[in-house]
Amino acid sequence: ADASAMQALARGDATPEQQQRALAWIIGKAAAVGEFEYRTDARDHAFASGRRFVGLQVQKMIALNTGAFR
Repeated sequence: ADASAMQALARGDATPEQQQRALAWIIGKAAAVGEFEYRTDARDHAFASGRRFVGLQVQKMIALNTGAFR
């Protein structure tokens, strides 16, 4: 279902539910925002930190008050 939602999103014909599911997958699974990012290996830690950063930026854009820019 996640893959179908992502594919529908990419095509531009996702239902509202598929859009929400795709976004939840991006933030929760791909970016792993809710996971603890620390790793003992420096390279693994840097990767996890960068991955989480992307998800946090997506969340920031979602929460941004666009009306303040008008």
